[in-house]
Amino acid sequence: MTDESWSGWYRDARGSEAVVLTTDGQRLRVRVRGADFEGESFDGLRPVAGVLPEGGGPGPAGGALTDCVLEWDLPLPVLVAGALRHATLGCLLSLRRDDPALHLALHLDGAVYESARAERDFTTALAALRRGLPEDVRLQTCSACAFSGPFPAPGRGLSGTLACFREAKDAYRGRAAGEGGVLDLWDRRSGTVQEIWSCREFEADPAEVLGADRGDAVPLEHA
Repeated sequence: MTDESWSGWYRDARGSEAVVLTTDGQRLRVRVRGADFEGESFDGLRPVAGVLPEGGGPGPAGGALTDCVLEWDLPLPVLVAGALRHATLGCLLSLRRDDPALHLALHLDGAVYESARAERDFTTALAALRRGLPEDVRLQTCSACAFSGPFPAPGRGLSGTLACFREAKDAYRGRAAGEGGVLDLWDRRSGTVQEIWSCREFEADPAEVLGADRGDAVPLEHA
């Protein structure tokens, strides 16, 4: 997968600065005040070298980036009545210690569709956002892909929790027909992916196409 970069802002008690978040769909990277952080989840971004620069930096020394706010926009492909369109997804993440809060806002054709203001993870926030979309609008992200799914166990992390089965497509499709479950295919996964990532092998989840568990199509505000 090719790297993608998203421009945004970092803020904490010491001030704010422009940053660039980079991801290959699996690992995330960001540089804050000269320190490079990397991880598979937004709440697991740790110093690449294991230590912070002399004079200190954001987050606890040697620990994950925390007690800060990350805000960024990313271009997001959507399907509108089956035609590919491009929208912008605004992300506002408060990385409070042990209690992250996430807000997503999809900007499409002058309308803004939002999740709740304090979602606990990307899966929940994207599900809430999708429920407010018009019936003919589908997000083209890993969270809505036919070849991704979570580990079948209680609990999940803030992000990067989806398993991708793009290299075992037929077998993963077959699980819906009773030909084995996710656990039977777990060793054939291609890795975990970010819920807001989208790759060229995206295929809409049948549950999405059928409009399962959707809400009213009312934009919350207009630009």
